[in-house]
Amino acid sequence: MNGSGKGACIIRKDRTILLECGHPGFEAARTALADFAELVKSPPAYHTYRITHLSLWNAAAAGKTAQEILKVLSLLSRCGIPAGLEEEVRQLVSRYGRLELHSGAAGGSLMVLRADNPVLLDELAEQASLQELGLNRTAPLECRCPSEQRGLLKQELTRLGFPVLDYAGYRDGQALNVPWKKAAGSGAVSGESVGLRDYQEEAVRRFGGIGGSGGSGVVVLPCGAGKTLVGLAVLESLQCETLILTSNATSVAQWKAELLKRTGLDEEAVGEYSGVKREVRPITVATYQILTHRRSKGGPFGHMNLFNERNWGLIIYDEVHLLPAPVFRATADIQATRRLGLTATLVREDGREDDVFSLIGPKCYELPWKVLEKQGWIAAVDCIEVVVPMGTDIRHRYMYAGAKEQFRVAAGNPAKARAAAKIIAAHPGAAVLVIGQYLDQLEQLAASLGAPLITGRTSQQERSGLYAAFNEGAIRLLVVSKVANFAVNLPDASVAIEVSGAYGSRQEEAQRLGRILRPKPGENKAYFYTLVSGDSREQDFALRRRLFLTEQGYDYAVQTVQLEEVSL
Repeated sequence: MNGSGKGACIIRKDRTILLECGHPGFEAARTALADFAELVKSPPAYHTYRITHLSLWNAAAAGKTAQEILKVLSLLSRCGIPAGLEEEVRQLVSRYGRLELHSGAAGGSLMVLRADNPVLLDELAEQASLQELGLNRTAPLECRCPSEQRGLLKQELTRLGFPVLDYAGYRDGQALNVPWKKAAGSGAVSGESVGLRDYQEEAVRRFGGIGGSGGSGVVVLPCGAGKTLVGLAVLESLQCETLILTSNATSVAQWKAELLKRTGLDEEAVGEYSGVKREVRPITVATYQILTHRRSKGGPFGHMNLFNERNWGLIIYDEVHLLPAPVFRATADIQATRRLGLTATLVREDGREDDVFSLIGPKCYELPWKVLEKQGWIAAVDCIEVVVPMGTDIRHRYMYAGAKEQFRVAAGNPAKARAAAKIIAAHPGAAVLVIGQYLDQLEQLAASLGAPLITGRTSQQERSGLYAAFNEGAIRLLVVSKVANFAVNLPDASVAIEVSGAYGSRQEEAQRLGRILRPKPGENKAYFYTLVSGDSREQDFALRRRLFLTEQGYDYAVQTVQLEEVSL
């Protein structure tokens, strides 16, 4: 324990940690805490972190020991580690690995659950939820369970606080020749012809060896860092038929383009399964929306059988933080298939991070955003919160509105249009995205700025044309709704102006900043502005929205504009 009084942190017995922002060791402490704790508040003086069961299990999956975590806490603490917390950390970390799942005999119809202590199995045997899954004690350190319950068993044991190391193995799936497309003079070394970066190669390697025998897990990298290429490299390493699930039709087109650009696959081998096409081919790219489509509210999901249409050897979940709840159940049923999750953030606003952990796999690789920025792989971003005053009429409406309506009134503050125009004028020649939540606000902005508008109502063909024109430089300004939050490749975008967002969504803030992270020529610099109405509930939500990015090391400068500057 460190009793020197010089540490940057105050550690509480309830597993929360206060990090002093003005401390000279702030940056180093923030980096160290990110390995095993999550940021929950970020006011100016002290940032509040919380150690959770999941943050510790992900740390354990990455190879961290309880002793290493406690050593970091001891070094960071200004008044020691509270009594009881040390033992709690040891206990939670030790739970990762106490249970192992292995394939059993009987033609593969049974699995064996092994424990390191018979007392643990005594406790689990009393759980009615496990009995319903067919868990049956067969030896002091073993239970058996039907193989078809593999996913639900892992899900339930995680809920009970005992994550499982899954050594039950995977089927290989249907073999498929997936060669890299060789560049001129390229050798035959895996990944050489596409120039995998060191961290991408490490992500592929870690996927193969984390969580039991490897083959299931989540790779966390910022937008623009090449997550798609990591997915293709895993596919190439396994040489099998693959199902790729992603967030929207634009992303489907981008995955198909990358597959044909990077590999020797021909067009007939790559299919699209979406609202437009129903192609099931050796490599099939589908949307989450089509999987969860049903004709009526209570009707069946008509396309979930896609998981069993072919003998897939790998399923890639792009933007895994968006995985819809119904797909979790389907994923529980296919635990014998290798699963790779790709995301910029493991944050889920529905709180189902545990299900990603148990059914897709633990976090197997993550590289901090600021590390990639320093290496030049993503752009350096200045984040600026612009506080925009509300005029007399809008302030009057705000004061007499209900709590929910107050947020909507503040978010739609018409003075933001003038503020956005001033920002655009300050970046002549830059490729600018204006991003918002509300269609009426975006329609007015597009009209006042003279810019094209992309929303959910825009046809896929028109969207693709506008994105292409933006990437080619023919259009330098786009107004976009939340349809552009995810999996849209706009590498030249260097300025993003957020005029409204989904309450306190940390996930959305990270994705929107991600639109401008791809490397830029010259000084490799980008700018992210978020416009917030002053003296309103919108400011409170904006603070929460920034949490994930603050955790990644991004600091927001605050600018306040005067009412006369933005009067329309």
